[in-house]
Amino acid sequence: MSAPLSTDLRQKYSARSMPVRKDDEVQVVRGTYKGREGKVVQVYRKKWVIHIERITREKVNGSTVNVGVHPSKVVITKLKLDKDRKSLLDRKAKGRAAADKDKGTKFTADDIMQNVD
Repeated sequence: MSAPLSTDLRQKYSARSMPVRKDDEVQVVRGTYKGREGKVVQVYRKKWVIHIERITREKVNGSTVNVGVHPSKVVITKLKLDKDRKSLLDRKAKGRAAADKDKGTKFTADDIMQNVD
């Protein structure tokens, strides 16, 4: 269950998205709660939603419950990093660097001229 990274995190880590995790800080970019920020309290995989701190609704009996937000409608603004997540970001950055290095070098002028003759 992944969410896109904010533009500054995207440039810093050379990755477009990351799986959402408890204690990540996110900002809602679509829907009723657009613009609200908070920490991820729970990732509810069965319903494919995340629950965010301070985004709640009051029930009829007076208790408050978290409102589920789809992970595609948020951007991650701060990651909770541990060694596994750092290694994932390193792998993604390495793959991106290899793809950028090979970009544009698929054909050379000699390859093209061989087919013309």
